[in-house]
Amino acid sequence: MSKTVEIQSPEQFSELLSSSRIVVADFYANWCGPCKQIAPFYEQLSASLSRPKIATFVKVNTEGDKAKDVAQAYAVTTLPTFIVFRDGNVVEKVKSADPNKLKSVVEKLSNEIENAGDPSNSGGSSGGMTWLGAGLPRGYADISDIVDIRGTELLNAATEFSVRTLFKKPKPVSLDKSSSTEEKDWVESDTDEQLMLFIPFNSAIKLHTIQITSLPPKAQEDEDEDDIPMRPSTIKLFTNRPHNLGFDEAEDIQPTQEIEIGEDDWNENGTASIPLRFVRFQNITSLVLFVVDGDGDSETVRLDRLRLIGESGEKREMGKLEKIGDEPGE
Repeated sequence: MSKTVEIQSPEQFSELLSSSRIVVADFYANWCGPCKQIAPFYEQLSASLSRPKIATFVKVNTEGDKAKDVAQAYAVTTLPTFIVFRDGNVVEKVKSADPNKLKSVVEKLSNEIENAGDPSNSGGSSGGMTWLGAGLPRGYADISDIVDIRGTELLNAATEFSVRTLFKKPKPVSLDKSSSTEEKDWVESDTDEQLMLFIPFNSAIKLHTIQITSLPPKAQEDEDEDDIPMRPSTIKLFTNRPHNLGFDEAEDIQPTQEIEIGEDDWNENGTASIPLRFVRFQNITSLVLFVVDGDGDSETVRLDRLRLIGESGEKREMGKLEKIGDEPGE
């Protein structure tokens, strides 16, 4: 039995966008030959990847009396058009009946879809929602899911730590009193206090705030405080770089923004919520985060979680309809 949802109205579509983390929409028409050709492939994707409240595959008939309003709201002028939404925001568009393009787009989301249904990634009672160490600025959302995890790179991290840890959804183990795991659920630098993190995104974003969580342990009576990792103090951000920077290179290049994190910037969750110069972070496809130094005399720096707050993709209001017409050359 097909798991694909046939959209009947803008209201139904809006409800799905708010109740399902990922929505994949197929905009089609009954008279459209290419739409019919790719329909079986789309149904296969729907059958294999649909997950309740996590990933929903829908079809929107652009000839329908009410469903066509959905197509108008998202300026669909070519059939078929496939649009991928995450948290209600457009993150990908595929125009044409090209199964390879559609498969490539959906494969970017497949790991997220599978992991979202895995209880081990759910963060306890949060139902799979991402833990945040601080509140969200009004009008903005956590867009950390749009990070291309496979493309991330972290330089000067000790070998026993993984960059993927920084974007894990659950609460850090150091804050979870019910956790008995001995897993190293954080990242530490290796030979000195500097870290260089390259973060590519699956689509262009507008970045408003960065939330950094750092939870170094307190020194025990028999420990030297210089052996305890530090929280980051000075951070430089570089945008739209095609690859990671070297440490010497980063020292010589003007950053998009340089940030000093003071002791009072850390809240009770060990999180510093850092607002950015928003006008400089409007069309970002990658971010390099350079931890220059820490807040003490130790030789290492520790990071537990990293959250990115802003806007992803392009979201159109359902009430702002546009006339469907033919696009030149399509």
